[in-house]
Amino acid sequence: MAICNQSHFRSISTDHTFSTSSLFVSKRTSSSFAFRFHSFRCKSSLISKTLEVEPEPVLTSVKTFAPATIANLGPGFDFLGCAVDGVGDFVSLRVDSDVRPGEISISSINGVGDSSSRLSKDPLLNCAGIGAISAMKILGIRSVGLSLSLEKGLPLGSGLGSSAASAAAAVVAVNEIFGRRLSSADLVVAGLESEAKVSGYHADNIAPAIMGGFVLIRCYEPLDLIRLSFPIDKELFFVLVTPEFEAPTKKMRAVLPTEIEMSHHIWNCSQAGALVASVLQGDLKVLGSALSSDTIVEPKRAPLIPGMEAVKKAAIDAGAFGCTISGAGPTAVAVTDNEEKGKEIGYRMVEGFINDGGLKASAIIRRLDRVGARIVSNNPR
Repeated sequence: MAICNQSHFRSISTDHTFSTSSLFVSKRTSSSFAFRFHSFRCKSSLISKTLEVEPEPVLTSVKTFAPATIANLGPGFDFLGCAVDGVGDFVSLRVDSDVRPGEISISSINGVGDSSSRLSKDPLLNCAGIGAISAMKILGIRSVGLSLSLEKGLPLGSGLGSSAASAAAAVVAVNEIFGRRLSSADLVVAGLESEAKVSGYHADNIAPAIMGGFVLIRCYEPLDLIRLSFPIDKELFFVLVTPEFEAPTKKMRAVLPTEIEMSHHIWNCSQAGALVASVLQGDLKVLGSALSSDTIVEPKRAPLIPGMEAVKKAAIDAGAFGCTISGAGPTAVAVTDNEEKGKEIGYRMVEGFINDGGLKASAIIRRLDRVGARIVSNNPR
């Protein structure tokens, strides 16, 4: 169990402390420049309003679902992500008189793979627990104890936002129990507390997991999230191929370059801009091309995933508009506008992992999730 005492939160409209001192351009020679990146975090532990009165629960129990997510989308490292329909995590949350007021207890964990044996039931060490605790702090819950159970639909270390899905489902569940007092931005802030402890302070998984669709993270303080509307009349299928290989986020971040050539910076910025435009226009040809064009992160991570380069080539040769690493990997994601074509693309990508990487792999075809985390069932008081 973990105590959720109320903490003080500043309004995001005031008292901003935004530092850019950790990002600077260094001159290497008279004709060559490189961007050098140090640890950079917009320190946001803020919500858009402060709750003065502790809310009472309006539900006795609730079950929520949060979808898988694809982060980065190639050149959008740490600031672009989208949600994927039909696969994700479930959280069941209930008011529990056996749990001390102001505390939360994780009663059970089950689901795919070895999730139940690898994930801790200590809420301070579990992404769903951390997210739920953060939401309880924001709401100022001191008089009610909650019990949480987690059902993992996403494998750990898959590059599909497994930790974010658990956190998103948990913060939405807490918010529902107490009458939907928090906005989407508040929920993202709560979920970010979990992401910070598990994989790093970035919202390109947690934001789309909560909000659905494509999300651009413009800034963290004040939190500025821009939802990018993909045209409703356009088809978009993600071909997700996951090999039997784990790529821990911390390990995959450790290989990132500390300096970036100006030419790569300009190229990636232009591709990220094209990616945003293609999402808004529903232009899958440009979307796929931009998604495939990262010259900063993917070239460092791909060699750590056996067969990844061959898989990307196989996807494009089979007719995909583009292919890249989903999040930190090892899942590879390709895009197409046709489900049947997606099945053939997936088959060829699986072959690539087997033949060139020596890894067994599985493929699924999924649409864009336009909804985000939502309620599956609830029981009013």
